[in-house]
Amino acid sequence: MRRVLALLPLVAVAACKPPASDDYIERTRIEAPAEGPSEPIDSPDTQDAIWAPATENTRLLYGVPGERPLFAVECLSEGGEPMLGYTRFARADAHAKAVLALIGNGHVARLKIDAAQVGDVWRWEGAIEAADERLDVLTGNREVEATVPGAGSVILNPSALPGELVERCRALGEPLGGEPAMAPTPAPSAPADPA
Repeated sequence: MRRVLALLPLVAVAACKPPASDDYIERTRIEAPAEGPSEPIDSPDTQDAIWAPATENTRLLYGVPGERPLFAVECLSEGGEPMLGYTRFARADAHAKAVLALIGNGHVARLKIDAAQVGDVWRWEGAIEAADERLDVLTGNREVEATVPGAGSVILNPSALPGELVERCRALGEPLGGEPAMAPTPAPSAPADPA
């Protein structure tokens, strides 16, 4: 009898709650995604990595000689404003989007970088107008840290080559012969002498 009396307050509280709707189970079911994000990778050792020209002085590869490249920059100048493309050679999840953080040479730049499919592999790629001031992070002679979340940080060892490529690419967007000359402003006329 005591048990029945002890359960009465619980029954009363339960009676105050509205009944579950027909889709209650559907609303509360939490489905795990079919595939989660890949495990983050470790930052590579770049002690012996160098910058090297790849094709016709429009592309630079960065990595340890004889091994797979880690990073690349390339001047893309096919019509319109010249762009500087950048690639982080690391596995990316299909259709992923991220931010490439570049820190060095007294600058901090955050650039969009997306997963791009090359054959059956996804890697990180992006591009930005060569005239964008954020690329000044590559124009000094100090090391730069390049980080993509989940793809580790790559220390880009000091070299003048990336800065030279950025400047050459920017020059492609400048008009020939500099800026157009402005028409001379006529000198103000002197007031007439009331003689």
